[in-house]
Amino acid sequence: MTPEIVILAIGLLFLAGLALDAVGHVVHVPRVTLLILMGVIVGPPGLDWLPIDIHSAHEVLAPTALTMVAFLMGGSLDRGTLAAQGRAILVMSLALVAGTALVVGLGLWALGTSLVAALLLAGIATATAPAATLDVIREADAQTTPFGKLLIGIVAIDDAWGLLAFSLLLTLAATVGGNGDAAVLADAGYEIGGAVMLGLALGLPAAALTGRVKPGEPTLIEALGLVLVIAGLALWLDVSFLIAGMTAGALVTNLARHHDRPFHEIERIEWPFLLLFFVMAGASLDIGALVAAGWAGAAYMGLRLMGRLLGGTIGGPMAGMTPAHGARTAAALLPQAGVAVGMALVAAERFPQAGATVLAVTVASTVIFEVIGPPLTQWALAKENRPDG
Repeated sequence: MTPEIVILAIGLLFLAGLALDAVGHVVHVPRVTLLILMGVIVGPPGLDWLPIDIHSAHEVLAPTALTMVAFLMGGSLDRGTLAAQGRAILVMSLALVAGTALVVGLGLWALGTSLVAALLLAGIATATAPAATLDVIREADAQTTPFGKLLIGIVAIDDAWGLLAFSLLLTLAATVGGNGDAAVLADAGYEIGGAVMLGLALGLPAAALTGRVKPGEPTLIEALGLVLVIAGLALWLDVSFLIAGMTAGALVTNLARHHDRPFHEIERIEWPFLLLFFVMAGASLDIGALVAAGWAGAAYMGLRLMGRLLGGTIGGPMAGMTPAHGARTAAALLPQAGVAVGMALVAAERFPQAGATVLAVTVASTVIFEVIGPPLTQWALAKENRPDG
């Protein structure tokens, strides 16, 4: 495809995204959902008008956009938020991961899915979608509300727990399948621990050095350069760019005292990346995978919803909130995105006999959760931020 056509297509997608933003305010549907549906329509599942290699674009867009999101979420974990809601964030995140994994794993096994596939899907079900969740929160202008801060805090550390849970269940599945491999846990430890170390290595000097060129806040070049270096090194070292970005963001916001808004410039530049990321997510829907998932896909989605709600209902009182508040928190964290697909690819590589089922269910359900999840996040925010919520 010629460069002028690709450039024209990107320009039209930006303008269409702007129009959808306005439509979303009228019909009260999150723009994330509308952008994903647009991707389905103009991409291979629908009209197939996109003159862009979706796989290649995703390889660049996903790490860039998600590292920006992770950096911003890390910035929300300031001392004030951690002092006020640290216990609730920790307890609820653990309760949601545990509840989801247990209900999905046991439910699928009881319905006749092989134990190996049930364990793998249980681990995959714990993954969330930081980009979609954060965008809905910001679209609702709820970043500074207690509930908005709680959601940002939970989704910031959710994928770290999810990666750990997935690795444990992957090891258990290997043991059940007769090809146990202790290296799985070592890989998870490296991915999480290495990401934290990378975040520390870049976040500490960034906290001291950024914001010196222009007093008050880092420049756009500083902010974008830092995010791209984090994403690139994380990919090169094969560690989690989400956890690395979150760690660096938390360090900068807590240690940098010489500027006021360390993430202001990233907020200005991230939306074009996220817009393309959401459109490409919709365009990547595999209709064949959706059909192949069949009843297993429907069961997985129903059980994942039940698991989240159960985890939230039980975890709510443990975190100092009502069961209803806990359930709404769980409903707000239903979106699931690229991390889940990455987990499924790992599972399919290690367990070829269950790989086709696991990959089909994950790919199909991910797009559907990205469509139905943001409206639930929007509903929960509206409910919690009402005076009688």
